[in-house]
Amino acid sequence: MRVLAVLILAFINTAALADSTGERKSGERPPTATEVISGVYNFSRFQQGLLENTDLKGNAEVKNLAALRAEEAAERDKSLKRVQEAIGAEPRVGKATSSTASLVEPEMSDGPTYVRSFYAAQIPEYESVIGLLERYLKAPDNAALAAFAREQLPMLRSQVRDAERTMADK
Repeated sequence: MRVLAVLILAFINTAALADSTGERKSGERPPTATEVISGVYNFSRFQQGLLENTDLKGNAEVKNLAALRAEEAAERDKSLKRVQEAIGAEPRVGKATSSTASLVEPEMSDGPTYVRSFYAAQIPEYESVIGLLERYLKAPDNAALAAFAREQLPMLRSQVRDAERTMADK
């Protein structure tokens, strides 16, 4: 029951965040470089927020994965910062309230429930940033950002598949 509630909250939260990450309905203009940069930074903040949340509760597997993803986010941000400075884009970074809010409250969860919610919260965030990068690559407005997106997509796709497999196993 809790897992279902977590999944529903994650879906609702992701739908509400879609506009802030530059997600567009089909037929609308592709995202701009600034929207892509903002969306990627917001995704990185989400991953760093997961690390902060796992400090409260979570087993070693979850803590280690969260630390790895936060480290990868920091590296991705460094690469993105170089692109951002080169094109002079000023991203709009949203509020820190992301899908980490949809994780089960540590005091109210048992270990397996928290682990499932940890993986469940990641999947829509990955799908959102992957979709953003894919839409951008259909009509990129900057060669450096397009190269960044092409470099990031395989890794992000692999990570979301890993999260989906792990979620299915939990």
